[in-house]
Amino acid sequence: MAEGARAALVVVTRDDAVRTAVTRELERRYGADYAVLSRAAPAEVAAGLAAQGDPPVAVLLGGLGQDDPDGLATLRELHGASPGAMAVALVRWGAWDTARPIFEALTIGQLDRWLIAPEEPGDEEFHRLFTEVLEEWSTRQGGGFEAVRIVGDRWAPRSQHLRDQLNRNRIPTGFYEAGSPEGRAVLAGLDAPSPRLPVVVLRFHPERTVLQDPTDLELAEAFGLFERLDPAAVYDVVVVGAGPAGLGASVYAASEGLSTLTLEADAAGGQAGSSSLIRNYPGFPTGISGNRLAFSSYQQAWAFGTTFHFMRYAQGLDSADGLHRIALSDGTTVCGRTVILSLGASWRRIGVPELEALTGRGVFYGAAVTEAPAMHGRHVHVVGGGNSAGQAAVHLARYADRVSVLVRRPGLAETMSDYLVRELEALPNVDIRTRVQVVGGSGTDFLESFVLRDVDTGVDTREEGVLFLLIGSEPRTDWLKGSLALDRWGFVLTGTALQQDGVDPGWPLARPPALLETSTPGVFAAGDVRAGSVKRVASAVGEGALAITHVHAHLAALRAAAT
Repeated sequence: MAEGARAALVVVTRDDAVRTAVTRELERRYGADYAVLSRAAPAEVAAGLAAQGDPPVAVLLGGLGQDDPDGLATLRELHGASPGAMAVALVRWGAWDTARPIFEALTIGQLDRWLIAPEEPGDEEFHRLFTEVLEEWSTRQGGGFEAVRIVGDRWAPRSQHLRDQLNRNRIPTGFYEAGSPEGRAVLAGLDAPSPRLPVVVLRFHPERTVLQDPTDLELAEAFGLFERLDPAAVYDVVVVGAGPAGLGASVYAASEGLSTLTLEADAAGGQAGSSSLIRNYPGFPTGISGNRLAFSSYQQAWAFGTTFHFMRYAQGLDSADGLHRIALSDGTTVCGRTVILSLGASWRRIGVPELEALTGRGVFYGAAVTEAPAMHGRHVHVVGGGNSAGQAAVHLARYADRVSVLVRRPGLAETMSDYLVRELEALPNVDIRTRVQVVGGSGTDFLESFVLRDVDTGVDTREEGVLFLLIGSEPRTDWLKGSLALDRWGFVLTGTALQQDGVDPGWPLARPPALLETSTPGVFAAGDVRAGSVKRVASAVGEGALAITHVHAHLAALRAAAT
């Protein structure tokens, strides 16, 4: 969008009262920043936009109800002409008969949101929900305020890592190719004639701090996140990992008065934090991005008093005399009366050397949300059949010309939620290819082609496009071998699983281990790292909360033993 140009908010409904009320509210509240176009007939929209210079459309609000029985079809038609817009159904309060078709349209990806038309001037509930719609549209467009600028090579692994870290932490970031006119202009304004890329400029600092090819620790220190911990401090609970389970534990622990330290090596949110849209998390009927959910939980835990310690990896666990000491990658040690391991898991590697060598250059692990806008005009292949793969495919379909979902199984029904399967099947630029696996690839600076094998016939074909790999996960527990009982895949054994045949945890107490307790009393595991866990965000948050109940019981036992 050209500088100074205003995007349009388009209202289309035959219901005169609804059209008048919505248009009034939009013009009053948003008229200074957006062009508001209001029409009764969809055929009049194109001419109305042309009269305003054909601005990009930010939001399409289409009526649905007695006066607009064809409202969803109208929205689909208008959205085809403005695919970058948010498609929003507009209904009167009490029009319950519209609920089922709206929910169906949301499920199959034909609708982004729905809103109840304002009944009175200044309807703040309407404006709260509409502002969320505008925020999502703005996020999809990119641009806007840049607290941080990065200049580097787009496909360089370090540039990608920094962009991903900053975006997952919801830091407004602008990226500039080093060889582009914009990138050269940013570099020219720095006092660094031959800088080491990537260059990171912290624009929110009064002195505009400039970092050249910074490490994660250097970046954290520049942001003021390098908090020095008291080496003599003993926390009630040390949470290792700030994914959904760790954040859930942190919120409940701190809110219940426990001194809480949460360690996170990367960004808050874990794998879930990179999900573009989680549709089945309770309380968010139109979905919520993993990034927003994680950041909100982080802020909540922080507000309750949790101390967060970022960019340090846990490297060892030692338990003695009722205390647990965790050695960190920066050479320090933290101590807690209890520990909650919420390490999550990392993406399983494909194990094809030619593809591993091209990681970040046409081969991506995980959803890689920050790379989605760069997929314009490309054929994207998403490898994997779980919910994360489905969410990634839906998100990438907004940008790529074509998205192919590649799975080894005969279908998606066993591994993916029904709403995602239906949405994928409904998207016109998405196809699903079953009983195939990626076995090879080639490229120099970027992936040029890859080899796809038919599992049933063994026939190989060479394909072109970009690969996003979401083929399962592996626990981050190498550092716990020898300290805790793990299953053969490396997941942490807890509760009754410790008492199964062939498992010898060396349990030292008369009482049995608690449901989430590991082979060491006072050390608990929650979320994806735990053997037998349900791989869902809501269940991970629930396990994190449940772990705090066990923490209270353990601390009470320690106090009783001390008296």
